[in-house]
Amino acid sequence: MNGLADFWGRSDGVGRAVALLLLAMSVAAWVLIFWKAWLLRRAGRDIARAVPAFWDAATLGDGHTRLAAMDREAVLLPLLDAACAQPAAGTLQTSAALESQLTRRLRDALHRSLAHLRGGQVLLASIGSTAPFVGLFGTVWGIYHALAAIAGAGSITVEKVAGPVGEALIMTAAGIAVAIPAVLGFNVFGKQVAACEAELEGFAHDLREMVLDGQR
Repeated sequence: MNGLADFWGRSDGVGRAVALLLLAMSVAAWVLIFWKAWLLRRAGRDIARAVPAFWDAATLGDGHTRLAAMDREAVLLPLLDAACAQPAAGTLQTSAALESQLTRRLRDALHRSLAHLRGGQVLLASIGSTAPFVGLFGTVWGIYHALAAIAGAGSITVEKVAGPVGEALIMTAAGIAVAIPAVLGFNVFGKQVAACEAELEGFAHDLREMVLDGQR
C-alpha cells in the first residue's frame, strides 16, 4: 500500500491518467463479466426450457404464450413473431417469393437476438488486448519520470533508482491483471454465445419449415 502511495505521489499527470485509465478498464471489465454471466446463464436456461415447451403446445397461440412466459431475454419470441408476421402487400418486402420473405424475416430476427447476446464482447476483447500495453506505457513513462527526477537531483545511486523504477513496474503488473479476466471472460462467453446461437438457428430453421408446411 505504501508503494502505491509513493508511486502516486511521485507520478505526474500522465502517470496518474494511465493509472486511472487502468482502473476504469478493470471496473468496466468486471461489470461486463458479472452482467454477461448472469445474462447468458439465464438465456441458456430459458432456451433449454422454452423450446421444448413450445413444441409441446397444442396450438400456435398456446406456444406463443409459453414462449412469452419463459423467454425472459426475448431471444426466441422475436423469431416466432417474424415467422408469423404478415407484411403489408404492395411493398418491396412482399415482392419476393414467400420462402424468401420468410427467410429474410427470420434472419433479421436472429441477428437481433444474437446482437443482444453478444453485447459487451467487443469491449471485453478490447480491454484484454490493450490493457497490457497501457500498463507498459505507464511503466515506461514512470521510469522516465523517475530517472529525470533523480538526474535533476544531481546524484544517481542504485538505491535511488531501484525504488522508483520498481514502483513504476507496478503499472505493467496492473495492466496484466486487468487483461487476464477480460480475456478469460471473452473466451468463456464466446463459447456460451456459440451454444445459444446453435439453438436459435435450429429453432429458426424449424419455424421456417413449420410455416412453409402450413402454406403448402
